[in-house]
Amino acid sequence: MYYSSGNYEAFAHPLKPEGVEDKQAYIIGSGLAGLTAASYLVRDGQMPGKNIHILERDPRAGGACDGWDYAQLGYTMRGGREMDNHFEVMWDLFRDIPSIEDPSVSVLDYYYWLNKRDPNYSLCRATVNRGQNAHTDNKFNLSDAGCMEIMKLFFTPEEDLQDKLITEYFSDEVLNSNFWLYWRTMFAFENWHSALEMKRYITRFIHHVGGLPDFSALRFTRYNQYESMILPLVNYLEAHGVDFQFNTHVLDVNFSCDDAKGDNRKMATDITLRHEPSPAAVDAAEGVPASDADAADNAARQASTETIELTENDLVFITPGSCVAHSSFGDQNTPAKFAPQLVPGDGWDLWKKIATQNPAFGHPEKFCSDPEKSNWESATVTTLDDKVLPYIEAICQRDPLSGDVVTGGIVSVKDSSWLLSWTINRQPQFRDQKPGTVCVWMYSLFTDVPGDYVKKPMRDCTGKEICEEWLYHIGVPEEQIAELAENSCNTVPCMMPYITAFFMPRAEGDRPDVVPEGAVNFAFIGQFAETPRDTIFTTEYSMRTGMEAVYTLLNIDRGVPEVWGSVYDLRCLLNATVLLRDGKPATDMNMSLIEKLMLSKGLKEIEDTDIYGLLKEYGVIPTTDKNADVKGPATGAVWPGIH
Repeated sequence: MYYSSGNYEAFAHPLKPEGVEDKQAYIIGSGLAGLTAASYLVRDGQMPGKNIHILERDPRAGGACDGWDYAQLGYTMRGGREMDNHFEVMWDLFRDIPSIEDPSVSVLDYYYWLNKRDPNYSLCRATVNRGQNAHTDNKFNLSDAGCMEIMKLFFTPEEDLQDKLITEYFSDEVLNSNFWLYWRTMFAFENWHSALEMKRYITRFIHHVGGLPDFSALRFTRYNQYESMILPLVNYLEAHGVDFQFNTHVLDVNFSCDDAKGDNRKMATDITLRHEPSPAAVDAAEGVPASDADAADNAARQASTETIELTENDLVFITPGSCVAHSSFGDQNTPAKFAPQLVPGDGWDLWKKIATQNPAFGHPEKFCSDPEKSNWESATVTTLDDKVLPYIEAICQRDPLSGDVVTGGIVSVKDSSWLLSWTINRQPQFRDQKPGTVCVWMYSLFTDVPGDYVKKPMRDCTGKEICEEWLYHIGVPEEQIAELAENSCNTVPCMMPYITAFFMPRAEGDRPDVVPEGAVNFAFIGQFAETPRDTIFTTEYSMRTGMEAVYTLLNIDRGVPEVWGSVYDLRCLLNATVLLRDGKPATDMNMSLIEKLMLSKGLKEIEDTDIYGLLKEYGVIPTTDKNADVKGPATGAVWPGIH
């Protein structure tokens, strides 16, 4: 496998790998990484669909990319996904996958046309004082000292960030700024999370700094992530005859590892799995309380266990860990349970068994040992009438029933004890959603502290109580809150103990490489596999690991598109430097007299160069009467504004 850039290889079709029709592929997990791996096996590996077997513990595909309507609960979305125009692998695949909205066009084309017609941006990024605009006004409000702390992390090598916390690099100069409010609510970073991953995020998205305050950097699908992204992939794979085995727990994968030899040869030898046909087992896998009838049915059914013997010619794709393991739904009158205890078949148990067999298979305990630091809780509110809609419209300044962008990203409640954020994407969010209703998604980073209206931690609250806290913060009069939460909304909470487990401080080797050194017939995929430069908790990361795994194991002769190289683009770096300082030129920084004289002399020396023109074009130095006629080089870029 090798990386490429540009459109030469992007538009090429690889030759069929030799002997691929004689191979069998087993994919453990049908999240976005697993579905991507299967799709690349079909499209570029040209493997017969009947030779591809997807083993999934849940009753449907998608993993963390969900969006479901449970008869006993209502509409639920555990999380949401924000997409970037430079998710190179994602768009490489989705250009060939028919969309669910219009099967005559690809997912990419439908998405592209939608976001061109209805571009995303926020008109109110944060509120205070019960629904009043916090007037962050697209400003980061970083001091020079805070900017220098971000710069220091940006330039620190990854090898120096092993097991380091964000707070080892950021002081209150950053942590009390709008920058950190935007960042941690948008990406779900906590102060104690990985400084290494924080650095990756800054470098990965340096080209979008200008679009962070108002979310103009982001794009969203038409419907929820399950219907707009997962279903098209499932339909594509089923049309090619791929074998889906749902309600199937993979209990163990065994390996033959010979580290004594110079090539460190490693081979997967067998897979042990158990089929769980009962409704109660299905509900348990998804965190939904089982009915009494389901429990009785569960006792009457027997789960079957089997072992699949593997050869060197077979392929195994393993999804280690799970960010949605032990998710638990509540309902209008029941809190979601915080139940982080690890059990067989939850994804973590499998990775732990695998990790004992070779050091190259990672260290799962680094990620799943402290759920108090990796949890947050979300909730899906479905409005049942129009009584709450005026309060929503007053904040987002858009009609939530228009079918177009509504909030344009999350609205963060700046003075919320829970650090509550909420968002409304294009409505309806579900294709079968009742007309006139709105699905609101919200989440809180601090689940263990009392609320401001409901004096209980979010994790102890029923759906109705969570809705009451939200209604309070969007400005509903207190005397109406209980009535509206009870009769005008249905709220389904979801607690996720390991949702940010991949952000926990880590070191090299804690996550297995996509294809470990010496691996013959297996790969690791998903959020807990290691690939360079890209950032976890993104759709692109999952899809990239799936593509890299297939391309490596089948030796497909086409380049995997590299992570977008904005971090190496001087224009992006200059632009981000100025925008982080809210548009102020570098010459306005606090400097001693000697530093100012040195800067003035340095600028004088480069006055007649393209470098000087670039500095002026991107605002690093101010435009004055003296340099007004100095032209910058023809960069072909538009900064800022067009993201």
